[in-house]
Amino acid sequence: MSQDFRQWMKATQAVCEDALSAFLPSPDIIPGRLHEAMRYATLDGGKRVRPLLVFAAGKLFDAPAELLSRAAAAVEIIHAYSLVHDDMPCMDDDALRRGKPTVHVHYDEATALLVGDALQAQAFSVLSEGDGDPATKLAMVRLLAQASGSIGMCGGQAIDLASVGLALTRDQLEQMHRLKTGALLRASVLLGAMSGKVLSAADTAALDTYSAAIGLAFQVVDDVLDATADSATLGKTAGKDAADNKPTYVSLLGLSASQQLAEQLCNNAHAALQPFGAQAQLLHDLADLIVQRTA
Repeated sequence: MSQDFRQWMKATQAVCEDALSAFLPSPDIIPGRLHEAMRYATLDGGKRVRPLLVFAAGKLFDAPAELLSRAAAAVEIIHAYSLVHDDMPCMDDDALRRGKPTVHVHYDEATALLVGDALQAQAFSVLSEGDGDPATKLAMVRLLAQASGSIGMCGGQAIDLASVGLALTRDQLEQMHRLKTGALLRASVLLGAMSGKVLSAADTAALDTYSAAIGLAFQVVDDVLDATADSATLGKTAGKDAADNKPTYVSLLGLSASQQLAEQLCNNAHAALQPFGAQAQLLHDLADLIVQRTA
Protein backbone atom coordinates (compact mmCIF):
# COMPACT_ATOMS: atom_id res chain seq x y z
CA MET A 1 0.00 0.00 0.00
CA SER A 2 1.32 3.41 -1.00
CA GLN A 3 1.84 6.34 1.32
CA ASP A 4 -0.84 8.24 -0.59
CA PHE A 5 -3.34 5.47 0.13
CA ARG A 6 -2.44 5.39 3.80
CA GLN A 7 -2.92 9.14 4.05
CA TRP A 8 -6.27 8.93 2.24
CA MET A 9 -7.38 6.11 4.53
CA LYS A 10 -6.44 8.01 7.69
CA ALA A 11 -8.17 11.18 6.49
CA THR A 12 -11.30 9.28 5.43
CA GLN A 13 -11.49 7.41 8.72
CA ALA A 14 -11.36 10.78 10.51
CA VAL A 15 -14.16 12.14 8.30
CA CYS A 16 -16.22 9.05 9.07
CA GLU A 17 -15.60 9.35 12.81
CA ASP A 18 -16.76 12.99 12.73
CA ALA A 19 -19.85 12.04 10.74
CA LEU A 20 -20.74 9.21 13.13
CA SER A 21 -20.32 11.49 16.12
CA ALA A 22 -22.56 14.11 14.51
CA PHE A 23 -25.26 11.66 13.41
CA LEU A 24 -25.53 9.71 16.69
CA PRO A 25 -27.73 11.15 19.47
CA SER A 26 -25.94 13.01 22.27
CA PRO A 27 -25.83 11.51 25.78
CA ASP A 28 -27.28 14.85 26.91
CA ILE A 29 -30.57 13.89 25.25
CA ILE A 30 -32.97 11.62 27.17
CA PRO A 31 -32.56 8.61 27.45
CA GLY A 32 -28.94 9.54 28.11
CA ARG A 33 -27.66 6.10 29.10
CA LEU A 34 -28.96 4.50 25.90
CA HIS A 35 -27.43 7.24 23.76
CA GLU A 36 -24.14 6.89 25.63
CA ALA A 37 -24.16 3.15 24.97
CA MET A 38 -24.93 3.69 21.27
CA ARG A 39 -21.87 5.92 21.00
CA TYR A 40 -19.77 3.46 23.01
CA ALA A 41 -20.67 0.72 20.52
CA THR A 42 -19.94 2.77 17.42
CA LEU A 43 -17.22 5.36 18.05
CA ASP A 44 -13.48 5.07 18.69
CA GLY A 45 -12.82 1.68 17.19
CA GLY A 46 -12.79 -0.53 14.15
CA LYS A 47 -11.07 -0.36 10.78
CA ARG A 48 -14.03 1.39 9.09
CA VAL A 49 -13.64 -0.85 6.04
CA ARG A 50 -17.25 -0.32 4.98
CA PRO A 51 -17.10 3.50 5.05
CA LEU A 52 -13.78 3.36 3.20
CA LEU A 53 -15.47 1.31 0.49
CA VAL A 54 -18.30 3.86 0.30
CA PHE A 55 -15.88 6.75 -0.25
CA ALA A 56 -13.66 4.81 -2.66
CA ALA A 57 -16.62 3.76 -4.83
CA GLY A 58 -17.97 7.30 -4.70
CA LYS A 59 -14.74 8.56 -6.21
CA LEU A 60 -15.51 6.59 -9.37
CA PHE A 61 -18.40 8.91 -10.15
CA ASP A 62 -17.46 12.15 -8.32
CA ALA A 63 -20.13 11.69 -5.66
CA PRO A 64 -20.75 14.69 -3.36
CA ALA A 65 -19.10 14.52 0.07
CA GLU A 66 -22.31 15.06 2.04
CA LEU A 67 -24.07 12.08 0.46
CA LEU A 68 -21.00 9.91 0.94
CA SER A 69 -20.74 10.87 4.61
CA ARG A 70 -24.34 9.87 5.20
CA ALA A 71 -24.02 6.60 3.30
CA ALA A 72 -20.76 5.75 5.06
CA ALA A 73 -22.18 6.53 8.49
CA ALA A 74 -25.37 4.57 7.82
CA VAL A 75 -23.59 1.41 6.76
CA GLU A 76 -21.14 1.62 9.67
CA ILE A 77 -23.99 2.12 12.14
CA ILE A 78 -25.67 -1.01 10.76
CA HIS A 79 -22.37 -2.85 11.16
CA ALA A 80 -22.02 -1.63 14.76
CA TYR A 81 -25.55 -2.77 15.62
CA SER A 82 -24.81 -6.21 14.19
CA LEU A 83 -21.68 -6.56 16.33
CA VAL A 84 -23.57 -5.58 19.49
CA HIS A 85 -26.19 -8.26 18.88
CA ASP A 86 -23.69 -10.87 17.65
CA ASP A 87 -21.70 -10.54 20.87
CA MET A 88 -24.67 -11.14 23.17
CA PRO A 89 -24.96 -14.39 25.18
CA CYS A 90 -27.84 -15.63 23.01
CA MET A 91 -25.60 -15.37 19.93
CA ASP A 92 -21.78 -15.66 20.04
CA ASP A 93 -21.45 -14.76 23.75
CA ASP A 94 -18.27 -12.70 23.51
CA ALA A 95 -16.79 -10.37 26.11
CA LEU A 96 -14.33 -8.41 23.96
CA ARG A 97 -14.85 -6.27 20.86
CA ARG A 98 -12.49 -3.69 19.34
CA GLY A 99 -10.20 -4.06 22.32
CA LYS A 100 -12.80 -3.16 24.95
CA PRO A 101 -15.64 -4.92 26.80
CA THR A 102 -18.66 -5.69 24.66
CA VAL A 103 -21.79 -3.61 25.22
CA HIS A 104 -23.68 -6.25 27.21
CA VAL A 105 -20.65 -6.64 29.49
CA HIS A 106 -19.96 -2.92 29.91
CA TYR A 107 -23.65 -2.09 30.39
CA ASP A 108 -26.11 -5.02 30.55
CA GLU A 109 -27.95 -7.36 28.18
CA ALA A 110 -31.17 -5.35 27.99
CA THR A 111 -29.23 -2.20 27.13
CA ALA A 112 -27.25 -4.08 24.47
CA LEU A 113 -30.47 -5.30 22.88
CA LEU A 114 -31.88 -1.78 22.80
CA VAL A 115 -28.60 -0.34 21.50
CA GLY A 116 -28.74 -2.64 18.50
CA ASP A 117 -32.39 -1.84 17.85
CA ALA A 118 -31.81 1.90 18.14
CA LEU A 119 -28.70 1.87 15.96
CA GLN A 120 -30.53 0.03 13.19
CA ALA A 121 -33.28 2.66 13.20
CA GLN A 122 -30.71 5.47 13.35
CA ALA A 123 -28.90 4.17 10.26
CA PHE A 124 -32.01 4.53 8.10
CA SER A 125 -32.78 7.93 9.57
CA VAL A 126 -29.28 9.12 8.64
CA LEU A 127 -29.47 7.72 5.10
CA SER A 128 -32.93 9.13 4.37
CA GLU A 129 -32.19 12.71 5.48
CA GLY A 130 -30.10 15.47 3.90
CA ASP A 131 -29.77 16.57 0.30
CA GLY A 132 -30.04 14.32 -2.75
CA ASP A 133 -32.47 13.04 -5.34
CA PRO A 134 -35.45 11.44 -3.53
CA ALA A 135 -35.65 8.47 -5.92
CA THR A 136 -31.95 7.75 -5.47
CA LYS A 137 -32.21 7.99 -1.71
CA LEU A 138 -35.17 5.61 -1.69
CA ALA A 139 -33.17 3.11 -3.77
CA MET A 140 -30.26 3.45 -1.33
CA VAL A 141 -32.51 2.87 1.69
CA ARG A 142 -33.96 -0.23 -0.02
CA LEU A 143 -30.49 -1.55 -0.81
CA LEU A 144 -29.27 -1.15 2.77
CA ALA A 145 -32.46 -2.72 4.14
CA GLN A 146 -32.11 -5.77 1.91
CA ALA A 147 -28.41 -6.14 2.74
CA SER A 148 -29.20 -5.99 6.46
CA GLY A 149 -32.23 -8.28 6.63
CA SER A 150 -33.17 -11.90 6.22
CA ILE A 151 -31.79 -12.17 2.68
CA GLY A 152 -28.58 -10.48 3.78
CA MET A 153 -26.68 -10.08 7.03
CA CYS A 154 -29.35 -11.38 9.43
CA GLY A 155 -30.01 -14.37 7.21
CA GLY A 156 -26.31 -15.20 7.18
CA GLN A 157 -26.18 -14.98 10.96
CA ALA A 158 -29.19 -17.30 11.21
CA ILE A 159 -27.41 -19.86 9.04
CA ASP A 160 -24.25 -19.42 11.11
CA LEU A 161 -26.08 -20.12 14.37
CA ALA A 162 -27.80 -23.15 12.85
CA SER A 163 -24.49 -24.53 11.54
CA VAL A 164 -22.58 -24.90 14.80
CA GLY A 165 -21.14 -28.40 14.95
CA LEU A 166 -22.13 -29.22 11.37
CA ALA A 167 -19.79 -30.12 8.52
CA LEU A 168 -20.85 -27.67 5.80
CA THR A 169 -19.84 -28.09 2.19
CA ARG A 170 -17.76 -25.35 0.60
CA ASP A 171 -20.82 -24.09 -1.30
CA GLN A 172 -22.86 -23.93 1.90
CA LEU A 173 -20.09 -22.09 3.73
CA GLU A 174 -19.77 -19.62 0.87
CA GLN A 175 -23.52 -18.99 0.81
CA MET A 176 -23.52 -18.26 4.53
CA HIS A 177 -20.71 -15.73 4.28
CA ARG A 178 -22.01 -14.05 1.14
CA LEU A 179 -25.03 -13.18 3.26
CA LYS A 180 -23.46 -12.62 6.68
CA THR A 181 -20.43 -10.58 5.59
CA GLY A 182 -20.62 -10.03 1.85
CA ALA A 183 -24.06 -8.42 1.63
CA LEU A 184 -23.11 -5.37 3.70
CA LEU A 185 -19.76 -4.98 1.94
CA ARG A 186 -21.59 -5.07 -1.41
CA ALA A 187 -24.03 -2.47 -0.12
CA SER A 188 -21.11 -0.25 0.92
CA VAL A 189 -19.65 -0.30 -2.60
CA LEU A 190 -22.99 0.26 -4.34
CA LEU A 191 -24.11 2.99 -1.92
CA GLY A 192 -20.93 4.91 -2.64
CA ALA A 193 -21.34 4.53 -6.39
CA MET A 194 -25.06 5.37 -6.30
CA SER A 195 -24.23 8.60 -4.47
CA GLY A 196 -22.61 9.78 -7.70
CA LYS A 197 -24.85 8.52 -10.51
CA VAL A 198 -27.59 6.15 -11.60
CA LEU A 199 -25.60 3.00 -12.28
CA SER A 200 -25.68 1.28 -15.64
CA ALA A 201 -26.06 -2.49 -15.86
CA ALA A 202 -22.37 -2.76 -16.76
CA ASP A 203 -21.33 -0.62 -13.76
CA THR A 204 -23.44 -2.69 -11.40
CA ALA A 205 -22.16 -6.00 -12.78
CA ALA A 206 -18.51 -4.98 -12.42
CA LEU A 207 -19.02 -3.64 -8.89
CA ASP A 208 -21.01 -6.76 -7.94
CA THR A 209 -18.14 -8.99 -9.09
CA TYR A 210 -15.65 -6.88 -7.15
CA SER A 211 -17.87 -6.90 -4.05
CA ALA A 212 -18.43 -10.64 -4.15
CA ALA A 213 -14.67 -11.24 -4.27
CA ILE A 214 -13.75 -8.89 -1.43
CA GLY A 215 -16.72 -10.02 0.66
CA LEU A 216 -15.63 -13.63 0.56
CA ALA A 217 -11.95 -12.68 0.96
CA PHE A 218 -12.80 -10.69 4.08
CA GLN A 219 -14.34 -13.75 5.72
CA VAL A 220 -11.57 -16.11 4.62
CA VAL A 221 -9.00 -13.77 6.17
CA ASP A 222 -11.14 -13.50 9.31
CA ASP A 223 -11.07 -17.29 9.62
CA VAL A 224 -7.30 -17.35 9.10
CA LEU A 225 -6.73 -14.64 11.72
CA ASP A 226 -9.02 -16.37 14.22
CA ALA A 227 -6.77 -19.42 13.91
CA THR A 228 -3.40 -17.61 13.89
CA ALA A 229 -3.58 -14.28 15.75
CA ASP A 230 -3.95 -13.51 19.46
CA SER A 231 -6.74 -11.63 21.21
CA ALA A 232 -4.62 -8.52 21.83
CA THR A 233 -3.92 -8.20 18.11
CA LEU A 234 -7.49 -8.92 17.02
CA GLY A 235 -9.22 -6.81 19.64
CA LYS A 236 -11.63 -9.72 20.15
CA THR A 237 -11.39 -13.25 21.50
CA ALA A 238 -9.05 -15.32 19.33
CA GLY A 239 -9.68 -19.00 18.58
CA LYS A 240 -13.37 -18.66 19.34
CA ASP A 241 -14.57 -20.27 16.11
CA ALA A 242 -12.71 -23.48 16.85
CA ALA A 243 -13.75 -23.40 20.50
CA ASP A 244 -17.40 -23.01 19.50
CA ASN A 245 -17.08 -25.74 16.83
CA LYS A 246 -18.08 -23.41 14.01
CA PRO A 247 -17.46 -24.31 10.37
CA THR A 248 -14.75 -22.06 8.86
CA TYR A 249 -12.58 -21.98 5.76
CA VAL A 250 -9.62 -23.07 7.86
CA SER A 251 -11.49 -26.06 9.28
CA LEU A 252 -12.75 -27.00 5.80
CA LEU A 253 -9.74 -26.26 3.56
CA GLY A 254 -6.80 -25.97 5.94
CA LEU A 255 -4.69 -22.89 6.68
CA SER A 256 -2.49 -22.84 3.59
CA ALA A 257 -5.34 -23.40 1.14
CA SER A 258 -7.39 -20.70 2.86
CA GLN A 259 -4.55 -18.21 2.49
CA GLN A 260 -4.23 -19.12 -1.20
CA LEU A 261 -7.98 -18.68 -1.66
CA ALA A 262 -7.81 -15.18 -0.16
CA GLU A 263 -5.08 -14.22 -2.64
CA GLN A 264 -7.08 -15.61 -5.56
CA LEU A 265 -10.16 -13.67 -4.49
CA CYS A 266 -8.05 -10.51 -4.28
CA ASN A 267 -6.89 -11.09 -7.86
CA ASN A 268 -10.52 -11.57 -8.92
CA ALA A 269 -11.42 -8.26 -7.31
CA HIS A 270 -8.65 -6.46 -9.18
CA ALA A 271 -9.76 -7.97 -12.49
CA ALA A 272 -13.34 -6.82 -11.96
CA LEU A 273 -12.22 -3.19 -11.74
CA GLN A 274 -10.59 -3.07 -15.17
CA PRO A 275 -13.51 -1.21 -16.82
CA PHE A 276 -12.99 1.73 -14.45
CA GLY A 277 -9.27 2.21 -15.14
CA ALA A 278 -7.10 4.35 -12.86
CA GLN A 279 -10.16 5.94 -11.25
CA ALA A 280 -10.63 2.70 -9.27
CA GLN A 281 -7.20 2.70 -7.63
CA LEU A 282 -8.63 3.20 -4.14
CA LEU A 283 -10.84 0.13 -4.58
CA HIS A 284 -7.77 -1.82 -5.73
CA ASP A 285 -5.92 -0.71 -2.61
CA LEU A 286 -8.84 -1.65 -0.36
CA ALA A 287 -8.93 -5.16 -1.81
CA ASP A 288 -5.24 -5.49 -0.89
CA LEU A 289 -5.93 -4.09 2.58
CA ILE A 290 -8.67 -6.64 3.21
CA VAL A 291 -6.44 -9.56 2.28
CA GLN A 292 -3.20 -8.30 3.86
CA ARG A 293 -4.65 -7.09 7.18
CA THR A 294 -3.37 -8.60 10.41
CA ALA A 295 -6.37 -7.82 12.62
